[in-house]
Amino acid sequence: MKSFFQFLTEATQSQASMQAKKLNLKSDGHGGWLDTRGEFVAKTEKGKLVFYNKGEIEGKKDQPKGAVGKSAAAPKPEAKPQAEPQEIKPKTSATQEPVDGETSDTLTVAFGRFNPPTVGHEKLLKAARKASQGGDLKIYPSRTQDPKKNPLDPDMKISFMKKMFPDFDENIINDSEMKSIFNVLIAASEEGYANVNIVVGSDRQAEFENLAQKYNGDLYQFDLIRVISAGMRDADAEGVEGMSASKMRKAVIEDDFDSFRRGTPKTLDDGDTQALFDAVRQGMGVKKKKKEVAELWQIAPKYDLQTLRENYLQGKIYRIGDIVENLNTGLIGRIIRRGTNYLICLTQEEYMFKSWIRDVMEYQEKRVERKMRVPGKPNTLVGTGGFFKYATDMTPGFEKGDKTNLQYGAKAYSGYKQSNVKEFINKYKIKK
Repeated sequence: MKSFFQFLTEATQSQASMQAKKLNLKSDGHGGWLDTRGEFVAKTEKGKLVFYNKGEIEGKKDQPKGAVGKSAAAPKPEAKPQAEPQEIKPKTSATQEPVDGETSDTLTVAFGRFNPPTVGHEKLLKAARKASQGGDLKIYPSRTQDPKKNPLDPDMKISFMKKMFPDFDENIINDSEMKSIFNVLIAASEEGYANVNIVVGSDRQAEFENLAQKYNGDLYQFDLIRVISAGMRDADAEGVEGMSASKMRKAVIEDDFDSFRRGTPKTLDDGDTQALFDAVRQGMGVKKKKKEVAELWQIAPKYDLQTLRENYLQGKIYRIGDIVENLNTGLIGRIIRRGTNYLICLTQEEYMFKSWIRDVMEYQEKRVERKMRVPGKPNTLVGTGGFFKYATDMTPGFEKGDKTNLQYGAKAYSGYKQSNVKEFINKYKIKK
């Protein structure tokens, strides 16, 4: 018969086991936990998972049977991260090409920053339409806005996208709730789609493949998930293959309108192209004839990876505990481990994701209190005070200018939409 002490010990350990199972970690049988690459990442201490970073304990590959747990074992060098598909159930798999004869139970999605949209994105949208084979197609631009890497706000960005890609006007979705690829997949599952195609650039295929498959059967339920490449991308190439939003932002800070123009499709006339150029410049805070407002590695990191890496290795950016946002997937999480050139992060819901340092930015909480962004255009940034003010004015039962209703409503709205995020940030905020 088990003693009361043994009962309490097992109950405590099961709590850590449940958390590890949610993170798709495997036990080494000695209180340690390994990720999908066999890398030692956490250990059970006092019934809780404690994560280790490179500065504390070097990650170790799973050792042969009988050697696990020996402290004398020499640590192995940290392996280069590789995003491998994680199958949740046998019937789920990924392929490169769509299967003929699919019905409307399949949704094809494209999720991206499009900041600013370019002629290269047109190639992505056409690949998505081909993959959909006449079925449902939805294009979700991300919702993040900041002066360095996301100068256009979502409404303005989508407005330009519909001008640049008129054939996809009805497919481009402006939904403030679709902040990450998880939101998109959960919504698709709830709408009853049995299969989903995710179309991305070739350089992001492995990342989306690993992430989407990893949480199938947990966050959402699909019979089949396919991550399809839209084609090769080469930053050094000329034309469509080499065009990117980073190159467009670089052209703006260099006041090079001709290069910027080459990055837009012919469907956008010169007047609208100039308007897009000015909007990006204004969003980045660049004044005319002023070449720089920030270092190149902050605005277009792929063009100055050396400086980015130097700042990272010196510990100036992306430290343990910092909150970051993945620019490709929209996921927000706390850094729990630093690799050589990548990060392991944990979302507020305790889901784990991996990001290259070039694909993340420090998470900035939105603080826009104005009811109108500009004259004639209301503030629609969900989670801000300005959006609440606009929403209350449009809601029957709230009188315009009624401070009592506004204060009560703002408190209730903030509690529903923002308190959890604020608590999450404040809890892990580094004290400087």
